[in-house]
Amino acid sequence: MSAVELFTTAPESVGIPPGDYPRRVAEVARWSEGAGCVGMLVYTDNRLVDPWLVAQEILGSTRTLAPLVATQPVYMHPYSVAKMIATLGYLHGRRLCLNMVAGGFKNDLLNLGDGTPHDLRYARLEEYTAIVLGLLRGDAPVSLAGRFYNVRNLTLQPRLQPELFPGLYLSGSSEAGRAAAAASGAIAVEYPQPGGSYAPAPAGAAAARGMRIGIITGPDDDSAWRLARERFPEDRRGQIAHRVAMKVSDSAWHADPAGRGEGSEEQESPYWLGPFQNYQTFCPYLVGSPERVAAEIATYLRAGFRTFILDIPRRPEDVEPLPALFRRAEELAG
Repeated sequence: MSAVELFTTAPESVGIPPGDYPRRVAEVARWSEGAGCVGMLVYTDNRLVDPWLVAQEILGSTRTLAPLVATQPVYMHPYSVAKMIATLGYLHGRRLCLNMVAGGFKNDLLNLGDGTPHDLRYARLEEYTAIVLGLLRGDAPVSLAGRFYNVRNLTLQPRLQPELFPGLYLSGSSEAGRAAAAASGAIAVEYPQPGGSYAPAPAGAAAARGMRIGIITGPDDDSAWRLARERFPEDRRGQIAHRVAMKVSDSAWHADPAGRGEGSEEQESPYWLGPFQNYQTFCPYLVGSPERVAAEIATYLRAGFRTFILDIPRRPEDVEPLPALFRRAEELAG
């Protein structure tokens, strides 16, 4: 059995007509489930529809796919998050996952009156997550007198069935994020560097790591790069928007890769920042033949990465190669 878990990402609601969006989410969810993915990330920010309602569309369109719901403390009290998970478990008998989000777009937070500094947002997220998980475990009433939250003898009904307890993921691109992930028992998900930047994980290493990455493959390297540049062409307006976003962001997800080289088909590495630098998506891409991309993924596997949250699929062909691709990567990783 594979030790790798794959997620895709749900389409954003921006730019999709309201009547078309549920259908689009449903078809991407079915593609993802058919390719053996365990779940699908659902973004949250001020521009987008509510992620919990999108999660219900996913549950209604699939049999096993777990919505990975981005959960931001400024949007919802921790009791409401636990109640939502327990209710969806009660209604659908399905498991969800949580992507605990400390930040996002800085202006979104300021517009909501939240000027909490970066590292303190992760301290807040630790308290928030502790309340959510304590309620979902249901072993005892939850009390917490913290810096950000204060609850006393709080209980949750309906009780969540133990087998539906959510998977937990948290941004691990900053030191504060990694510390919060470790404290919360979450898988730390990061914005990866090229595979060659990582040393192999020592034997018996602790928690597995996760990453956000996009993948484009073709029969050979040249055809894969042609497809990649057709899908994500250079965009001067996007480059300007990217630079503006970098200036106002305090997120390590956004700032960390900003100074790296773009990568191209003339280089040996399939790692590509073009879509990120043109403000077309928010993660790096791996581009090349299946064998070349599998070899790069193998370097990540050796470094201890086990969770891969892939970018939004645009067509079934984006996800259909995933099972074979990751099987080959596991073979190469040994």
